[in-house]
Amino acid sequence: MNMKQMLLAVLIFLPGFAVAAGGETLIPLDDMEPNLEDQASLQRGAKTYLNYCMACHSLKYQRYQRTADDLGIPADLMMEHMVFESSAQIGSLMGNAMSVDNAKQWFGSVPPDLTMYTMLKGGPEYLYTYMRVFYEDKTRPMGVNNLLYENVAMPHPLVELQGLQRKVCKQIPRLADNGGEMRDPLTGDLIMAEQCGDDLIQRGFSPLELVEGTGSLTPEEYDQLIYDLANFLHYTADPSRLERERIGIYVLLFLAFFFVFTWLLGREYTKEQH
Repeated sequence: MNMKQMLLAVLIFLPGFAVAAGGETLIPLDDMEPNLEDQASLQRGAKTYLNYCMACHSLKYQRYQRTADDLGIPADLMMEHMVFESSAQIGSLMGNAMSVDNAKQWFGSVPPDLTMYTMLKGGPEYLYTYMRVFYEDKTRPMGVNNLLYENVAMPHPLVELQGLQRKVCKQIPRLADNGGEMRDPLTGDLIMAEQCGDDLIQRGFSPLELVEGTGSLTPEEYDQLIYDLANFLHYTADPSRLERERIGIYVLLFLAFFFVFTWLLGREYTKEQH
C-alpha cells in the first residue's frame, strides 16, 4: 500500500472513529451502572419503551421473540400486552407503523431507530441524563427544550410522569479568588450569590426546578423509571453481551487449565533438546 492509499484509508475511517468515540456534552453526564442480570429492571424498561417510545422510535434490529426469551417474558404475554401492531408475529422485528412522510411532517425528520443507541453514545449514561433534563421553553415548537441537546425537535414523551421543569436562578455560595467558598468573617455563614444557567452547571448545580404537582411520579420514582429504560436499551444494543461474558469466563478457565498441560509438554520437549 503506497502513501496515497494509506492517506485515503485514514480519511475514510477517521470520521467513523470520531463518531464512535463521542464528543463533549453540554452538561456532565449522570452516572448509572447498567445491570443486565436484573430481569425485573429490564422488563420494566421494555414496558416503558413499548408504551411511550415505540410509536416514534423503532427497534428494527431486535425481535420480539429474542426480547421475550432474554427478559423471561412468556411469548403469549408478550403478544398480548407488548405487541401493538396487528400484523406483527412473535418472530417479527420490533418496528412501528409511522411512515417516513408522516415523521417528516410532524417532526421535521425521521426519529432515529434506538436499537443500538446506547452503544453509539458510548454507554447508557447519555440517555439516562437526557431523559431527565427536559424543561419548559415556550419558544420551541414542542414547548420544551433539553439541557443536554439544546433546541431538541422532539417533545417530552414522559412529561406526565416526570412533571414540568423550569429553568431558574438559585442562591449558591460565592467563590473566592482561591476557589474556596466565601464566608462572613463575623458569623462564619456562607456568602450567597444568585447564579443562573451555565454558571450553575459549572458549579455542579442543576438550573432546573420541578413544578410541584405536574407529574404523577416522585423524582425518585422517575429516576428509577429512566434507569430501567436506559438499562433496557443497553441490553438491545448488544443482546448477547451477558451470555458472551458468561461464556468468556469458562473460556478463560479452560485456557488456564490447558496452559498447565501445554507448559508441561513444552518442558518435556526442552529436556530432549538439552
